Amino acid sequence: MAARRARRLLGSLCIALLLAQPAPAARSGSRSLLTGSLVRTFTPFYFLEEPQDVLSVRGAAVVMNCSAHCDPAPRIEWKKDGTFLNLVSDDRRQLLPDGSLLISSVVHSKHNKPDEGHYQCVATVDSLGTIVSRTAKLTVAGLPRFTSQPEPTAVPRGGSAVLSCDANADLAPFVRWEQDRQPVPLDQRVLQLPSGALVISNASDSDRGLYRCLLEGSAGPKYSDEAELTVLPEPEEPQPLTFLRQPSALSRLSGQSALFPCVATGFPTPSIRWTRNEEELLTEGSGRFQLLAGGSLEIRDVAEGDAGTFTCIAESGNDTAAAQAELTVQVPPEFLKRPANIYAHESMDIVFECEVTGKPTPTVKWVKNGDVVIPSDYFKIVKEHNLQVLGLVKSDEGFYQCIAENDVGNAQAGAQLIILDLAPATAGPLPSAPRDVVATLVSTRFIRLTWRPPVSDPQGDNLTYSIFYTKEGINRERVENTSRPGETQVMIQNLMPETVYVFRVVAQNRHGPGESSAPLKVATQPEVQLPGPAPNIRAYSSSPTSVTVTWETPLSGNGDIQNYKLYYMEKGQDTEQDVDVAGLSHTVTGLKKFTEYSFRVVAYNKHGPGVSTHDVVVRTLSDVPSAPPQNLTLEVRNSKSILLQWQPPPTGTHSGQITGYKIRYRKVSRKSDVTESVGGTQLSQLIEGLERGTEYSFRVAAMTVNGTGPATDWVSAETFESDLDETRVPEVPSSLHVRPLVTSIVVSWTPPENQNVVVRGYAIGYGIGSPHAQTIKVDYKQRYYTIENLDPSSHYVITLKAFNNVGEGIPLYESAVTRPHSVPDPSPMMPPVGVQASILSHDTIRITWADNSLPKNQKITDARYYTVRWKTNIPANTKYKTANATTLSYLVTGLKPNTLYEFSVMVTKGRRSSTWSMTAHGTTFELVPTSPPKDVTVVSKEGKPRTIIVNWQPPSEANGKITGYIIYYSTDVNAEIHDWVIEPVVGNRLTHQIQELTLDTPYYFKIQARNSKGMGPMSEAVQFRTPKASGSAGKGSRPVDLGPDYKPPLGGSNSPHGSPTSPLDSNMLLVIIVSVGVITIVVVVIVAVFCTRRTTSHQKKKRAACKSVNGSHKYKGNSKDVKPPDLWIHHERLELKPIDKSPDPNPIMTDTPIPRNSQDITPVDNSMDSNIHQRRNSYRGHESEDSMSTLAGRRGMRPKMMMPFDSQPPQPVISAHPIHSLDNPHHHFHSGSLASPTRSYLHHQPSPWPLGTALSHSDRANSTESVRNTPSTDTLPAPSAPPGTDHQDPEGSTGSYLGTAQEEDPAQGLPTAHVRPSHPLKSFAVPAVPPAGASYDPALPSTPLLTQQAPTHPVHSVKTASIGTLGRTRPPMPVVVPSAPDVQETTRMLEDSESTYEPDELTKEMAHLEGLMKDLNAITTA
Repeated sequence: MAARRARRLLGSLCIALLLAQPAPAARSGSRSLLTGSLVRTFTPFYFLEEPQDVLSVRGAAVVMNCSAHCDPAPRIEWKKDGTFLNLVSDDRRQLLPDGSLLISSVVHSKHNKPDEGHYQCVATVDSLGTIVSRTAKLTVAGLPRFTSQPEPTAVPRGGSAVLSCDANADLAPFVRWEQDRQPVPLDQRVLQLPSGALVISNASDSDRGLYRCLLEGSAGPKYSDEAELTVLPEPEEPQPLTFLRQPSALSRLSGQSALFPCVATGFPTPSIRWTRNEEELLTEGSGRFQLLAGGSLEIRDVAEGDAGTFTCIAESGNDTAAAQAELTVQVPPEFLKRPANIYAHESMDIVFECEVTGKPTPTVKWVKNGDVVIPSDYFKIVKEHNLQVLGLVKSDEGFYQCIAENDVGNAQAGAQLIILDLAPATAGPLPSAPRDVVATLVSTRFIRLTWRPPVSDPQGDNLTYSIFYTKEGINRERVENTSRPGETQVMIQNLMPETVYVFRVVAQNRHGPGESSAPLKVATQPEVQLPGPAPNIRAYSSSPTSVTVTWETPLSGNGDIQNYKLYYMEKGQDTEQDVDVAGLSHTVTGLKKFTEYSFRVVAYNKHGPGVSTHDVVVRTLSDVPSAPPQNLTLEVRNSKSILLQWQPPPTGTHSGQITGYKIRYRKVSRKSDVTESVGGTQLSQLIEGLERGTEYSFRVAAMTVNGTGPATDWVSAETFESDLDETRVPEVPSSLHVRPLVTSIVVSWTPPENQNVVVRGYAIGYGIGSPHAQTIKVDYKQRYYTIENLDPSSHYVITLKAFNNVGEGIPLYESAVTRPHSVPDPSPMMPPVGVQASILSHDTIRITWADNSLPKNQKITDARYYTVRWKTNIPANTKYKTANATTLSYLVTGLKPNTLYEFSVMVTKGRRSSTWSMTAHGTTFELVPTSPPKDVTVVSKEGKPRTIIVNWQPPSEANGKITGYIIYYSTDVNAEIHDWVIEPVVGNRLTHQIQELTLDTPYYFKIQARNSKGMGPMSEAVQFRTPKASGSAGKGSRPVDLGPDYKPPLGGSNSPHGSPTSPLDSNMLLVIIVSVGVITIVVVVIVAVFCTRRTTSHQKKKRAACKSVNGSHKYKGNSKDVKPPDLWIHHERLELKPIDKSPDPNPIMTDTPIPRNSQDITPVDNSMDSNIHQRRNSYRGHESEDSMSTLAGRRGMRPKMMMPFDSQPPQPVISAHPIHSLDNPHHHFHSGSLASPTRSYLHHQPSPWPLGTALSHSDRANSTESVRNTPSTDTLPAPSAPPGTDHQDPEGSTGSYLGTAQEEDPAQGLPTAHVRPSHPLKSFAVPAVPPAGASYDPALPSTPLLTQQAPTHPVHSVKTASIGTLGRTRPPMPVVVPSAPDVQETTRMLEDSESTYEPDELTKEMAHLEGLMKDLNAITTA
């Protein structure tokens, strides 16, 4: 890093960075900086000898060695317990010429211990720096005293005796023994233990006498009491086996010796053997393990691998006793990597590396020139042990030392830092200051700076830049350099949040650095604060199947805690479960009995999950076992005893610690007489004292502290009539088999064929060339044995003999040659490379990789396997899941949708494993939401009782980005879902207003979310009753307030949500005027249309084809792009829409902030054989500021939208809205609602795109809201379809909608709609309505507002029309689209309908109608 930053800093100025030689191996050589700086070299400065730990006694002289090498010679000083010693006026302590410290007479008493402590040697060269040595401990032994003294002891001839003499621990090495006032010689038979005790084994008459121990000290020896040792003759009767001294736990440094005492007495004389971790330990020969006097074990040159449990097993006759102790091996700190010398320049960042090992794991601290480095913003400990120095200044120069320390020692290693001065600039012009330094991007931890080149070099192509920055008020600057010449921006990273930094930029050319820019102060952003870990997490078991977890409120930063998530997992499992908790405690139930579980808690605030707590482990309470023991077997031993053997209950059914087994047995002939026997935890029991030739039944039950569990079934066996023969030795075993391995041989056999002779055991002899070198005895039940610690490629002879109390039987011989020793592959395993994550679905990712250790064909021929691990990138999740694979790929399943995972792979072959590979990342595909929107609330808007506000939160399982919501509401909660009114809302909104509801009426609301994959489930219905009106609309009172923009419907038609707003008698005049106005309009329109029918045939042909902005529609012989308006008048409900006269063939409508409903109508051909249709149905929407509905204007009427959802494709939705200018070329809306009187409801297939309606620009500009106009169930005409226009998306065309175009299966049924037939529909361009029995299956809707190509057969455009006035809003009117005529008439009607319009005449008539409507509007508003 230092080299890279130096090259960036000086650029083409060419500095040379020299790496330092490793200390101390290369201290003899120094290197210098070649160019660009003043020549300076590293100075060898190190310790030749460092002080070591010393144990001394009071009054003795002590020398603490220390010498250091440097030129000039260093000055040596000493520290005791961190404080410098003043050796000038000290009589007892003086500095020797080589730097060592001499303490002439150690002073030590109970209250005055001036010399005991930690000493450190400090070497200083004034012009260079300071280094410190390792710390050495001086321990002074206390006053001699005995904690136990020898006592008179009697020992049988050939036995062992122990004479105690325990002194204080620090004086134990100074203990000596005397027999009859003469020193006791130590040999193979006599041993002095580390505690000071004396062990005499194989005692003889020469050992009797008076014994005493003495402590050697500076004031002379101190003697213990004398004790007599008496030697007795060998006993005639067996003596019980007891331990005189047992082993105790030891802790030793690697390289030291360890001695485990083990002395036993008894008759016959006990034999001692040792095991380590339950494996037999060979103590013969000249190995590191030696058996000393009495059976004690000595381990020489202890290694880290020797740690474990050592067991001393004493055997005397049929008695066996065992005692065990732990050996812990500790390793003082050792350096794996020492710091290296470093050259650097000011403002650079450097890192001193230091890698250490030891047991326990060492701690590391850094020292600069003898003073401890305190970590700060500029001195940081990175990667556990490395020291990073940021923004170097001249005073940072000197010697840095890495000091490692653990419980058993310490060590130090150092390196020198030299800060070079920059060479003076060469002759030539230097650049001026960079201009316009600004921060273009400021975040919490990084800032992007940009600037312009200096005035002196406006192009700046050959300039490099250095950016110097520091915290405000700090003089230590850091530097960041641009990566290439001419670059005028840089990203400064690793900054602190909410901190002011000062930046300046310096340009450099080939002559050197130029002027600095003016300082720029920039403050980083404050950081979003997530909750910390919950403090004081505790868990306790409240029953055998439940655990209660408690915790306290964590620090949450700038957001209150919203909830907690409690994670728990059974120990040994890898599946973690979680539960949401609102409070500070929770009881988890349904757990397994007497099973360990780990628990952790993560707090959530508005910013997300915080830091997880540490895991707390608790075991559920115990209970009685839930299952009986397994595999109960009976073995008749003789005529009076039967051996029971069994296995514990199945794992997971113990429900606690098994404390014993209860055995019940009885004679089969007398089932009522039951005897109980309670045994220990052993898995066998010999039942004795039984009657000869009698059948007994046995059953066994396991016990815990809570009671006895279920028992096994009764199992029966019959005792022998007579006992087996033991008057002679057993016969030869019937077979012997051997299986040789590299260093062991597995021996197996079968018992003698004659089963009437007692067999007590088997003797196995083996050796190279002879079977008599070693002998091992095993139990009579054993049928195989593994002989360990053999030599490879050696010929062994093995013998097997059965024996009993009479003696050994005839041997059986076998030979075997151990296998040759195979040399393990020394090359390390390389991790897999090229790890790739291929997303297959919402829950499956395939991981693939390559293995460079395989041949080029990547064929696996050995027993290697791969481990794949993965986890999510959620901060709270720190646990990996793993799986093994034997191929170069793995299919990870069961993942969460739309979640980022990281994967890595390692390879294992035998006992060798690689490190984890580089990580690969993959995000699973989205899935439809699997949970509904939550927290749905409905409130009334203040001051507007007919307006409500619906609020909700996104689904907890969104499984992708939410692109929209649909609000369903109805006054009947039990209504079919297609009878509910719907409101689409864009996905970035969580609130919505619905206006013009009926007062004092209960409404029910449901919300459904969708993402790019489809619709999620609906929420539960939420009820809300609108408030009552402030005053009644009774006689003589004011009408009910329906909002400031409310206007009564034309013709007196009432809102579906309301009732008539005034009595008939008070508004009779208004009704008459309105009726006259409507009749007048109808007459005028009929006259206008009649006039247009008189157009000459030549004019008809001219208008045979026309173009609209929605597409190019081809008819017979395409001619002029003229299209007349299509005017529909439906009794008192009237709406006129303008035709498009825009010269623009493809207007862009993407700025419409209203959800749109795209509809394609594909006509049936004349033969009705094909029914192919495509649908590109999408949605895009933005809501207005008050989040009002974009589907309904709700002025005086509120028609209900029918949106049923079943297996059919979606029906088009018709929206009617006022149009304010007949000349506006951009306001077109295609209504393609197709009806059939034969069906009672609309068919709709759930789709990822909600249906919407379009609203023109002028409507939005006049704040006119659109009306959702799916006809209500009131009487509506049976509509007949005008000649419909087919719009097919050209391939590759795109609309201004979100979502993805999908093709509809042509095999699906066509959509139909049903309305009750009523009065006929009057039309100027369409023939009469077909009979009610005629049905017509229309095609699917298409995407409007795009330039499209028509199919080859003739098609027509369907328009809706609306009458409006400029600058004044009108009540919206529903448009009822008629059903299509019979197919046979289609062609003729298409031709007729396209030849009956005169645009100029109709424009005049429309202008006249517009004037009439102004008058009518004035009347109705009055």
